[in-house]
Amino acid sequence: MTTSWTVTRVLRDRNAGLYLASVVVSGFGTSALWLASGVWVKDLTGSNGLAALCMLAMWAPTLAGPALGTIADRVRRKPLLIATELILAVLLLTLCTVDSPGRLWLLFAVLFVYGIAGVVQYAASSALVAAAIGPDLLGDFNGLRMTANEGMKLVAPLTGAALYAAYGGASVAVLDAISCVCGAGLCALLRVREEQPVPTGEGWRKETADGVRHLWGQPGLRALVQAGGTTMLFGALSSTMTYAVVDRLGHSPAYAGVLYAVQGVGSVAVGLVSGPGLRWLGERRFAAAGIGLVAVAVAARAVPSDAAALVSAAAIGLGLPCVLIAAFTAVQSGTPGPLLGRATATANTLMFAPNVLGLAVGAGLVELAGPGLLLPFYGLGLLAAAASLATSAQHADSASRAAARSGSDANAA
Repeated sequence: MTTSWTVTRVLRDRNAGLYLASVVVSGFGTSALWLASGVWVKDLTGSNGLAALCMLAMWAPTLAGPALGTIADRVRRKPLLIATELILAVLLLTLCTVDSPGRLWLLFAVLFVYGIAGVVQYAASSALVAAAIGPDLLGDFNGLRMTANEGMKLVAPLTGAALYAAYGGASVAVLDAISCVCGAGLCALLRVREEQPVPTGEGWRKETADGVRHLWGQPGLRALVQAGGTTMLFGALSSTMTYAVVDRLGHSPAYAGVLYAVQGVGSVAVGLVSGPGLRWLGERRFAAAGIGLVAVAVAARAVPSDAAALVSAAAIGLGLPCVLIAAFTAVQSGTPGPLLGRATATANTLMFAPNVLGLAVGAGLVELAGPGLLLPFYGLGLLAAAASLATSAQHADSASRAAARSGSDANAA
């Protein structure tokens, strides 16, 4: 009942339904290209290192998130979203000429621009959604957005791989270009009134700093973003142990695909209940509960059992998105519109940059120690993050009650 009500609440709102459809369409093309690009490079060069650079090219612009988010605050967000989708569609079609190692520079260049556009689009879309739909729908919408993204990650890579095997990399690029055009069309149908942003007369650096200062100056937002970054760090460290876990269970490396699929199903499921969860628990408690679940699941991966591995994968999928949904919902509801692009992009960088660090450090640690030692340690780190966030929520509630009592006493006097 709760799940169907969440979906109904969002889809009943025209703007929310349209934008969610654009997320599904664009996300399908992006996820298909994500896998196919690495296979494309591997086929042309035989190099695992160059194939891995595809992901780096798409992720690297995240580090410049605060500066890139400023773009979303300088222009109207709806035209910006439409323009970036159409520009990407044109650039993707140029990949039809990549047929030899000598032209791979074009693929990497397009992927890098794709990553830049993704950062700008996320900042602009978060700000646009906050203006286009009611604040009471933000939690439900962000949860369903997570469900849509994770659902595409389960389906689209397989589609992209099949298309690549049958017709080559150019066909996947064309598919993604079509998805960008469709996404632009759906964004064009949104009914939202935007005023042209008023130039502040300040430099780019000052405007970027204003967004960072606002985010870090709000105790509630700061606590959620810090918890999100910590969770992504330990989550990445845990993920580097996946093949060691699979090896200890006596399975082939392909079994990791089963664990990732189970985790993806968990992430799809939590998006459907995140709206009611946020309303019931509040943002910080909802996030803390999710982090706590991930902490137990990560530690449980140390148990050499298929059942433990599968249940832990599902629990990680359920818990990991909670802090991300809570943090971005809090940023949207607690940030003035003119600052929202910068604040969202800054939060995105602070929460996802530790993921890169965790992958790099974890790749080294997995060679030094086994899952039985490292995974419980990672679980303790996550448990500490959950406890800290829950404590901050309790302190905030106590401060609110004290302020309410003071106000009542003053009125009585």
